[in-house]
Amino acid sequence: MQRDCRDGARSDRGRWQAGGVNAINIASLLGKFDEHWSPKKIAELNDYEIKLVKVLGEFVWHTHEDTDELFLVISGRLTIQLRDGDVVLEPGELYVVPRGVEHCPRAEVETAAMLIEPRGVVNTGDAGGPLTAVVQPLS
Repeated sequence: MQRDCRDGARSDRGRWQAGGVNAINIASLLGKFDEHWSPKKIAELNDYEIKLVKVLGEFVWHTHEDTDELFLVISGRLTIQLRDGDVVLEPGELYVVPRGVEHCPRAEVETAAMLIEPRGVVNTGDAGGPLTAVVQPLS
């Protein structure tokens, strides 16, 4: 007899859940905030935080000396400016900025992205300033 690998029960919304925990709906969470350059924590994976952020305009040139930084574009278009050239990301594309590489994200249109970073990483890295955000959980 074959067994369905989705061991769990259907929730009221028709999504599979195991142990009473629902899957994370990214589109729904993106609808819960409007501010730009203010990452929201949606999950944790070991010592990493999974964050959503909406961006528009130019951020600040900065470096993360101790960690790489992953950007995954969900909607819009994100340009990661690097000193030796730009990386342009469309929805469904990702780029990992290597540790120690100075970069400056920029978006001409509102863009939603997922970030995966070690817990406690400051969004402005070594630059600091008024765009430094305290990461808030979003549920």
